[in-house]
Amino acid sequence: MSPFIGEFVGTALLIIMGDGVVANVVLNKTKGQNSGWIVITFGWAMAVFLGVYASTALGGSGHLNPAVTIALTAFADFDSALLPTYIGAQFAGAIAGATIVWLSYKQHFAETTDKDLKLAVFCNAPAIRSTGHNLITETIGTFILMFGALAMTPAASSLGTLDALPVALLVLGIGLSLGGPTGYAINPARDLGPRIAHFILPVAGKRDSDWSYSWIPVVGPIAGALLGAWAFGLL
Repeated sequence: MSPFIGEFVGTALLIIMGDGVVANVVLNKTKGQNSGWIVITFGWAMAVFLGVYASTALGGSGHLNPAVTIALTAFADFDSALLPTYIGAQFAGAIAGATIVWLSYKQHFAETTDKDLKLAVFCNAPAIRSTGHNLITETIGTFILMFGALAMTPAASSLGTLDALPVALLVLGIGLSLGGPTGYAINPARDLGPRIAHFILPVAGKRDSDWSYSWIPVVGPIAGALLGAWAFGLL
């Protein structure tokens, strides 16, 4: 067991299950096509549960999220020497997980003509494109994630380890309540890793990878996680 393996496997499972449920809902000729937002949010919650559980079992801390790792390093005494290992494992796991989803749904990508839906399997896009508001939404969502995770997982404040079920339920709630404007990335690796995979992979009939938006699901979550950890420590 090692922190790198734990975070890599956990994040890969997060993306396989999370991007997988999106593929099942939005791509053509799947069994779950058009099954809706509730299926996506519940699927992502289960993805978080499995990812966190696997990560902690294999030597990680269940972060699966560079914003969480950065915030816990800054405000919760998480070992800063592990920061590069965790972030590298999270991005590598996210790219690997997105690649597996593409392989699983390769025929359905070919059957889907809407290029925006193909991109949506990999990464987020806003319902209404507005840089300031999109950034604020991602910041708020990740603030709730970080503050809530610390409140429900007291050990995280000193050990940097998260519990699978409370965090999964928290992400379910965030998706249902705050996911509408931007799709609740709340995780730089969750968005940027699969976006890189979309850029690299020979996805049938794909569009560009929307790099002009790509910084928002990175900067917003980092800011939100830092504010959430700071506020929890202050209170």
